[in-house]
Amino acid sequence: MESGRADLQVCQGACRWGSTRFGLTRVVLVGDRGLLTETQLAHLQAYPGLGWISALRSPAIRALVESGALQLSLFDEQHLAEITAPTYPGERLIVCFNPLLAAERRRKREDLLAATERDLTKIATAAARRTRTPFDDATLGIKVGRVLQHYKMGKHFAVTIAVGRVRWTQREDTIHQEAQLDGFYVIRTSEPRDRLSAADTVRHDKGLAQVERAFRCLTGIDLRGRPIRHRIEDRVRAHIFLCLLAYYVEWHLRQAWAPLLFHDEALETDRATRDPVAPAAPSRAATAKKTQRATADGLPVQSFETLLAELATRARLTCRLRSDPAGTPLPQLTPPTPLQARALALVGL
Repeated sequence: MESGRADLQVCQGACRWGSTRFGLTRVVLVGDRGLLTETQLAHLQAYPGLGWISALRSPAIRALVESGALQLSLFDEQHLAEITAPTYPGERLIVCFNPLLAAERRRKREDLLAATERDLTKIATAAARRTRTPFDDATLGIKVGRVLQHYKMGKHFAVTIAVGRVRWTQREDTIHQEAQLDGFYVIRTSEPRDRLSAADTVRHDKGLAQVERAFRCLTGIDLRGRPIRHRIEDRVRAHIFLCLLAYYVEWHLRQAWAPLLFHDEALETDRATRDPVAPAAPSRAATAKKTQRATADGLPVQSFETLLAELATRARLTCRLRSDPAGTPLPQLTPPTPLQARALALVGL
């Protein structure tokens, strides 16, 4: 089964379970462009209790510009606008422009174009030197194809291979077309305006970053959920359950220990009020913690890993009296350091 279709069926099953278990009347799925494709969105329409938020791919954004539905001049003085298009009936399209993202994409494209030119020059130079046993055109085509595939710049170059020689020019028209859309992205949603504002739609789409962070925590160095070395279904389910339970505990610990960590304590409040398009800026308190490396209580700021390591140094000792070596052992905890005491207090211990 196609992975995107399988993921969507899992989501639909979870939504039906949530409706039965918790009485939910409306569920809105937020997915990337790889999951919520046109085909998957067509399947979603069969479930009246399901809404969705996704994004358009670059060719679809280009089509909006060419059809006149999206006027790029609108963003000379603003960076967010809501539009509609006949090709997306019943949907709202929220167009965003981020100048910093535009500059980054422009820089990356220029770097890739320069790297492609450099490698093509190496191939052309090597071909020019082969006078006794010149490269045939097929061999040169393979070499050039590898370079264009590696940098994904084939659409921006017109390459000619003939008689063992390689020549190329940059396609200024395609480069200009791509540069026009630098910094633009379009969020699409089925939710009406009275349920979800344009700004909140963008905020929910950006919330996917938290899901990706949780996935990295589950599969990466934090919990190491992969590889799964089980083969029996019940054991695989138990493995995943324990990983999710561990992540649940870690999430709550991070929230409770936020004053001791580099975590921005004002992040949740700021997300609901700050500009949804502009790059996020840390709060003054978070900046102070990172600069001074100390909390408001004067304790050293920790990462989650170093705080766990600090707590792990506390030990339970078993003591016996010299005067009564055969007597009952006395368990004793080593006294906590100020940092340990504060961490334990934050979790109610």
